[in-house]
Amino acid sequence: MRSPVHWFSHGSTMMLGEESDSATCWKACGDAAVAHGVKGVIMMGAHWDALGDAVHVATNPRPGKSPVAYVHPSKYQDYALNPDIDTAERCIEMLKANGFDAAGDPKFDWIHDTYLILIRMFPDGCPPTVLISMNAKFDPHYHMKVGATLRPLREEGYLLIGSGGAVHNLYRNKWEPMIRYRDNFAQETPPDEWALEFRQAVQDVITNNSGPKLRRGITRLMKHPQYREAHATDDHFMSAMFVSGAAGSFEDEGTYGQLVAEDWELTNMCNSQYTFGEWVTV
Repeated sequence: MRSPVHWFSHGSTMMLGEESDSATCWKACGDAAVAHGVKGVIMMGAHWDALGDAVHVATNPRPGKSPVAYVHPSKYQDYALNPDIDTAERCIEMLKANGFDAAGDPKFDWIHDTYLILIRMFPDGCPPTVLISMNAKFDPHYHMKVGATLRPLREEGYLLIGSGGAVHNLYRNKWEPMIRYRDNFAQETPPDEWALEFRQAVQDVITNNSGPKLRRGITRLMKHPQYREAHATDDHFMSAMFVSGAAGSFEDEGTYGQLVAEDWELTNMCNSQYTFGEWVTV
């Protein structure tokens, strides 16, 4: 069973507590995974990076959860995480075999960028999951190669997911409606032009390129004139590179990404949800 690949914009912490088109999409993708007997999840988020040249893999058998602001604890406290230590060790060996300075992190506690998505996708129970760190140098080609290295796991029924953001600049969001009224979807004004421009550039690259052209297009987006306005820091875009590696081999030519849901939050944060391919029997 070959699995699809997802790139999800997790948005603000309130996306865990509020209903949205994105939440509906995440649930549908999770239902499809369960229906096809998903073996496990391999995920790169946006809030964990390793120093130097390293990439880390979570190997804490009993991880805790970082607290989530603006969300009632009942939405996440009792959700049981399910770290897949055996597959984590296997991922470490695969990465090492491809030249990465890879190591396990037995103390890492999970952060909302990953378990927010898992709770929404799999509310009835977390599948066996492996979390992969970023590298703090934020080299796009490095992160693309991480995804390419782990791509063979798709052939075994593992679901590879990147959790980040299509347009995610916290400095340019409009926070007042969320802080004062707990309304993260308030749009008192349209999004700024830079946000609309970069959001469209992302869609154009993902939906019009496949195979190695997808990898080149996504990595090249970091040179877009509006990239730095859309991403004040690089962390929320690295998971797109991971996904391009996982979904952009020669074997993936002809399989184009699809925009399957989208929500704007805090005026200028665009939460685009993309999927590449579908569950197929091979």
